[in-house]
Amino acid sequence: MNAPVLNAPAVSAWSDHLVVLPVVLPIAVAGAMFLMDERRRRLKAGLGLATVLVLLGLALVLVGRAGEAVQVYRLGNWAAPYGIVLVVDRLSALMLALTGVLGLCALVFSFARWGRAGPRFHGLFLLLLMGVNGAFLTGDLFNLFVFFEVMLAASYGLVLHGSGAARIRAGLGYIAVNLVASLFFLVGVSLIYGTMGTLNMADLARRLAAPSGGDPALFEVGCAVLGIAFLIKCSAWPLGFWLPTTYAAASAPAAAILAILSKVGVYVVVRLSLLLLGAGLSEGFGQAWILAAGLATMAYGTIGILAARDLARAAGYAVMISSGTVLAALGTGSDGALEGALYYLLGSTLAAGALFLMAEILQRGRDPAEATQPVFADEYRDPFDDADATEIGRAIPAALAILGCGFLLCTLMLAGVPPLAGFVGKLAMFVGLTAGTMTASAWWLIAALTLSSFATLMPLVRLGIQSLWVPNDDPPPVLRPPEFAALAGLIGACLALALWGGPALAYAHETVRWLAEPQDYVRAVLGAGAQEGGS
Repeated sequence: MNAPVLNAPAVSAWSDHLVVLPVVLPIAVAGAMFLMDERRRRLKAGLGLATVLVLLGLALVLVGRAGEAVQVYRLGNWAAPYGIVLVVDRLSALMLALTGVLGLCALVFSFARWGRAGPRFHGLFLLLLMGVNGAFLTGDLFNLFVFFEVMLAASYGLVLHGSGAARIRAGLGYIAVNLVASLFFLVGVSLIYGTMGTLNMADLARRLAAPSGGDPALFEVGCAVLGIAFLIKCSAWPLGFWLPTTYAAASAPAAAILAILSKVGVYVVVRLSLLLLGAGLSEGFGQAWILAAGLATMAYGTIGILAARDLARAAGYAVMISSGTVLAALGTGSDGALEGALYYLLGSTLAAGALFLMAEILQRGRDPAEATQPVFADEYRDPFDDADATEIGRAIPAALAILGCGFLLCTLMLAGVPPLAGFVGKLAMFVGLTAGTMTASAWWLIAALTLSSFATLMPLVRLGIQSLWVPNDDPPPVLRPPEFAALAGLIGACLALALWGGPALAYAHETVRWLAEPQDYVRAVLGAGAQEGGS
């Protein structure tokens, strides 16, 4: 499959620069926010909302254009592999769109409460989006490290944003784990660069395919060290123990947007595995380990969600199960399973984000003292005041009906029960695994998918009963308009994914076909760049 390539030339149309805007726009607006007085919260909220809306629109435009051609943007007009390139293909555009939807809903949710729970929330939020978008777009490992660190630095502030000793303990553990992961990242990148003399992903694949492709053994050691860093970041077992505690302790909008962070690690594992495995590495290098890590992560997440006693922790374990599902599907080597896993990843991430938001609403009334003191003293901070909160539906049944319907849909989505996208994704994985000769890895993944579905359904139903069947002496849940809008957006996206499942699965199919032919990616990044570099 030879895909056309769009390169941004020296003199180009404005539309050619859309590729760089998901990185430039949020960091520019965040920089302006940091210069503003903290009391101008309405202005900051408006700027943040406008920026995220533009980012979502850009992502949808790039999704449409990625279906027609691969877009390669050369910063400074330097040809690859010497210059920095941003690459938009089907996979990166899909992840940008997922980030845009989740980011918009999390930001809207914060307007009701958390946007004023301390300083610099909106600036940190945009910096995190900038790091995530850059990680999806970059074409070389060095800038991948840079975007990772920007993303993580912003996430540290968001995890600690709010109040309470639990957030501080969980946040410090989260920081320590990710600092170790960053060390592994640096060591792996150093070994790869010392062996191959380049960090451009396409150039690595080209040099590995050459007869004298450096020292393959040392390169594989570098890839293994780099893989450990990515497995930590995508919360693979036993390296992902930090995720449920950290996400449950974070504020609701922070936890919702952090749900995409583990998918950044999954994205990198998928990208590099399919790009480099056929380009000179040992046959099946790391594939068995990826399968084992995926199955173990699914098992750990399944046991954890069965033992969870609050909704936020259950949502954290659901995020782990989602990441493990994609890793296991990648480890089986089945293209059909990977297609279904990518489709399932979209819906499960959105549903997990919605569960984090609902957990805040349902648990808030039972702990009135929650989140009343900031972690960092700020003279401009306004205390939370629920007296003027607008409740959607004054009667208890109306509020509970809205939350109950949303909870039911999220539960069905994560458990893979018909007719939502979770079932369609798992069914597509079953079809892909059973096509052709059945292997032991296929049977293991089928068993894991089946067990995780039942194990996810049971505790979520139990937690739903505990949270929604409110006794008469408990206060009714208060649902503010921004919170309602955010939940409606995430749940609506899950429903849209099910209603338009055919086109979405077709997109996932073409994405895997593109990833399975790494020579097209190499040609897109290096071929046009080399041609223009010599002109």
